[in-house]
Amino acid sequence: MSGTDIHSFMANIQNAVDAQDGMQLAYQLNPMMPHAKELVRLYKKETKDSLNRFKTLISQPWGQIGVQYIMVCTHIKNKQHADAFVEHTALITLFYKYFEESTGWTLETLYSLLRNLRDLALDSDLEVGKTQTADKMEAAARTIQKAYTMCLTDKSPDQSRKWGVYYLIGLILKCYFKIGRIALAKNILAPLNVHKLPWELSQYPKSHQITYHYYLGMLSFLNEDYAKSEQEFSQAFYDCPEESHRHVNRILTYLVPLRILKGHLPSEELMMRYPFVANLFGTFVEAIRTGDLQKFDDAVEIQEKQLLQLNLYITIEKAREACMRSYLRKVWIWAGKESRLPIATFHGALRLRNPNMDFAETECILANLIFKGYIRGYMSHAMKMIVLANTNAFPRLADRPEPFKELL
Repeated sequence: MSGTDIHSFMANIQNAVDAQDGMQLAYQLNPMMPHAKELVRLYKKETKDSLNRFKTLISQPWGQIGVQYIMVCTHIKNKQHADAFVEHTALITLFYKYFEESTGWTLETLYSLLRNLRDLALDSDLEVGKTQTADKMEAAARTIQKAYTMCLTDKSPDQSRKWGVYYLIGLILKCYFKIGRIALAKNILAPLNVHKLPWELSQYPKSHQITYHYYLGMLSFLNEDYAKSEQEFSQAFYDCPEESHRHVNRILTYLVPLRILKGHLPSEELMMRYPFVANLFGTFVEAIRTGDLQKFDDAVEIQEKQLLQLNLYITIEKAREACMRSYLRKVWIWAGKESRLPIATFHGALRLRNPNMDFAETECILANLIFKGYIRGYMSHAMKMIVLANTNAFPRLADRPEPFKELL
């Protein structure tokens, strides 16, 4: 929009409102659009008080929103992200006065405004000094939650704002996960049980569904509800377009280790298709397949920092039992696949890996693997023997009946 001045800008806002064109209104109020730079160039020396003379050009609250928009754009141009966040929050507060009484046509505008609020919060928190507090992201989440409540309680018979519920849940959870306030998520999800939505989740836009499943998967993962987590991540993965590489990688970051724990190792084809998966998990998968404890432990040490950052360290540590099972199976094969073996046979093999391992620790490892279904059999402590099942003594990892329950 070359040559945009405040009169034409205000007129464009009013036209979008009159036409109930949410996409066009979102465009006009997006500080990243071309006309933002032109408005800043023309009115950069103006203050909010002096710009207020233009707010009567169109109906309220849109005139005041237009003034706020120019202030937001000016602060962004000057890299004053904290000030831009404050002004944009004020703009959204004005917008809410209209939104609360409107219908669903305003949802696209709402989404755009709140995405920009989150981005400004991120930029603002990144630039704070040591004497300041990075609190804008949490403030943004509270502002978004107001819209969530308005959407969830909407009673409009047509063009319901309830269609925005899952999008806003995703946006709020993105904010909370960014600042590590995961515990606050239950305050977002609980109202869904009180205010029943008239449509199934499957009727909402696919992008809303994917984000919702992803964050439910993350919450379940962090609470070690692995069965629920795998279910949610699987649904997100199946729904996610393959060309959305960044989103697919984020989902697979947690779905793959869950599948490994369940006994389903990723195929070569999957790892070729998603190099990110191969880089992060390829060594662990190879170590489990071959029973190479040394390779597994070395990979944990090398990738420790990344695993901790992704909250995957404990999960990968639990997968070591699958590698241990593969290693002991190799020992059993080497010993002639006998159904009765001295525990000392396994103890000697484990001492090759850890010379300081005592006999009691070997017994503990074997008992644990039997209990969790990695080995079928029982131990005689008195005879210092292990008695293995005549058939399927080392079941396939995927054949365990309740693999996630055994991890807890």
